[in-house]
Amino acid sequence: MKNKAIKIKLKSYDSKLIDKSAAKIIEVAKSTGAEVYGPVPLPTRREVFTVLKSVHVNKTSREQFELRTHKRLVGITKSTPETMDKLNRIQLPTGVSIEIKL
Repeated sequence: MKNKAIKIKLKSYDSKLIDKSAAKIIEVAKSTGAEVYGPVPLPTRREVFTVLKSVHVNKTSREQFELRTHKRLVGITKSTPETMDKLNRIQLPTGVSIEIKL
């Protein structure tokens, strides 16, 4: 098996949770002897929703809600088959989306 680079993309609404998850992935990868770079913070996606409080009388009265999606990229080079096995079995907290690309 050739040593291919593995890119892991993490997404979450909570920045602290995603940083802990990235640290856990780095720890697991380093324990297998692979070289790791990252976590690289990717641009945060920010969505703002505006809702009218009252439709008729107080039409100018509005509420705004914000939803931020934080992203991190972790790269692994010089990986072994053991690295992929451990990464597939890693338990991440609820609320963290993980995408692994070879």
